[in-house]
Amino acid sequence: MAENDERRVQELERDVEELMVEVDRYRTATEDALQQLDWCIGYFVGSGKSGLARSLGANRAYIRRHVLKRAEQPVPAGTPAESD
Repeated sequence: MAENDERRVQELERDVEELMVEVDRYRTATEDALQQLDWCIGYFVGSGKSGLARSLGANRAYIRRHVLKRAEQPVPAGTPAESD
């Protein structure tokens, strides 16, 4: 019985390791998407479309707070302040 328990623990540890790899992969993808969103915000600010940039900035803030569970981050340079 102890051998089965040990084997089960090893299987569970392997499963946890695989899940952590997936978590890291999704976190990296989310951070990459936020960087692209930052670029878009900067582009719209430079194009004089500050209302659109402000909306995207609010979306960015929401993603950081509620999806990544991270604190607010300063908006990209030259972007109007985010309002919540």
